[in-house]
Amino acid sequence: MGKRLGEYTYDNTKCMLEVNGIRLIDRALACLNDIKVSRVILVVGYKGQKVKDYVGNDYKGTPIVYVDNPVYDKTNNIYSLFLAKDYMLEEDTILLESDLIYEPAVVSKLLDDDFPNIALVDKYESWMDGTVVTMDEENRITRFIDKDQFKFEEIKSYYKTVNIYKFSKEFSAKYYVPFLAAYSTALGNNEYYEQVLRVILHLPDAPLKALPLTGETWYEIDDVQDLDIASAMFAPSDDEHFKAISSRYGGYWRYPQMLDFCYLVNPYFPPQRMIDEIKASFETLMREYPSGMRVNSLLASKNFGVKEEYILVGNGAAELIKAYMENWAGRTGIILPTFEEYPNRKDCDSVVQYVPEADGFKYTAEDIKRHFADKEIDSLLLINPDNPSGNYIPFAEVMGLIEWTKEQGLQFIVDESFVDFAQVEGQFSLFDNGILAANPHLTVVKSISKSYGVPGLRLGVLASGNTEVIAKLKKQVAIWNINSFGEFYMQIYEKYHKDYDKACELFRAERALFKAELDEVPFLKVYDSQANYFLCRVTERFTSHELALTLLKHNILIKDCGAKKAFNGGKYIRLAVRNREDNHYLTETLKSI
Repeated sequence: MGKRLGEYTYDNTKCMLEVNGIRLIDRALACLNDIKVSRVILVVGYKGQKVKDYVGNDYKGTPIVYVDNPVYDKTNNIYSLFLAKDYMLEEDTILLESDLIYEPAVVSKLLDDDFPNIALVDKYESWMDGTVVTMDEENRITRFIDKDQFKFEEIKSYYKTVNIYKFSKEFSAKYYVPFLAAYSTALGNNEYYEQVLRVILHLPDAPLKALPLTGETWYEIDDVQDLDIASAMFAPSDDEHFKAISSRYGGYWRYPQMLDFCYLVNPYFPPQRMIDEIKASFETLMREYPSGMRVNSLLASKNFGVKEEYILVGNGAAELIKAYMENWAGRTGIILPTFEEYPNRKDCDSVVQYVPEADGFKYTAEDIKRHFADKEIDSLLLINPDNPSGNYIPFAEVMGLIEWTKEQGLQFIVDESFVDFAQVEGQFSLFDNGILAANPHLTVVKSISKSYGVPGLRLGVLASGNTEVIAKLKKQVAIWNINSFGEFYMQIYEKYHKDYDKACELFRAERALFKAELDEVPFLKVYDSQANYFLCRVTERFTSHELALTLLKHNILIKDCGAKKAFNGGKYIRLAVRNREDNHYLTETLKSI
């Protein structure tokens, strides 16, 4: 009945659901027709007549047989299958559920395996729901585990049933159908047919194996979010697939085995002990209200070494960028290409652009002064290191820009979200009481997501010696803008600051290795970077978009910069720096294509 799908199944059963304009039933029948099954038995109940009217009695020559379950609203799928049991005694059977979407390779894998009785499974992922199994070294299923028996501490051993099965006629006659009838009679019809397989497993040498998928694409659609994700996974073209994935702006844990080289985090922090400490307090943090803004400002003050009245915590840096740019920045000088959250918070007339002409969009402090000296602006923005170029202006030169903007009567916004990755000696951060107090025109922004590796906690900070600005910004954001997990992270961070310093060292070493490997890719020019990403120009063979589409086929998501206005049609991509295994996989994939 698909009640969780709301309006989509209000007047239709789930198999009539459209994904990118094609009904699930049409996808299934096309797949079954291609493998030349002798017939298809459809068990119908809710809105069953609509299915019959739509499908008819054959599909491109394949006979369609209907079995009616008149009490579909009082029974579960064990009874629907029981009503069709006689057909299982006549031929080998493929059993499929109607709310699945899958590529044809999924069913082909089932048929190509010689073993006669198979349950397709896939390695358990956090987005999956329903029955899971465990299996031995020979792929024999050892346990069927339902929701009541599920243990999150054992998920590494779990495989999710895809709900596609292959049963031989002999297996159905000797095992499945007799046990199906007995189970249904003894325990009622409001059960799942997997329960019968669970009973059969207790028999000596039960002839049933699991067959793990190896990257073949499938999805189960139970609600509107599932429908949205399936629409992206099964987009009708590579281009639409890429657009659908990219436009989600995160949440990629719902995409099995996706390697995200688009979003920017520290692969070496936080340490496992810090994660375990947060886990140990999970229930408390989930059930308790977080502190208000004053306490969180105090925590940020402690962690960044500035006065409480100088600093504000945001629900990610994006919240603070929005509040500041819309209310305080005025007409702003912005170096492009850049992190688009800044210009997106201004109308076009309020942004004065500077696009560096040097290769890789590199620029110096002197270039900035020269360009903006005669421009009518109220504020100047510097992202340092810059995103996506990785361009870095040394600390002494940034201090010179602070003085210059003061002389020019400008507000100076410095985003140092990536500065901890820079390979520099001495002081590099502007989170300093002396600097802030002496320069009330200076505002410093930092995303905690990026270098601290916790984007899911949504934390960012903004600091300024102009206490009036900070006080007014605090009134513009919600008093509980930070959740308890973010607050607890800030509360315990001080214990792990040495781990953080070590993580940044590990990162810098990995960045150098990654750069060396990327330099070996013949069609890329890789620009030096002091951040946790590389801007690369595609020099031959592909456009940036073609390369992004090609890599997505390998489950690798990258940032295609080519369509951005500032790149002027240039073939540029941005690659995040991940851990050694992931980075090596990307470079080997680039070389192989």
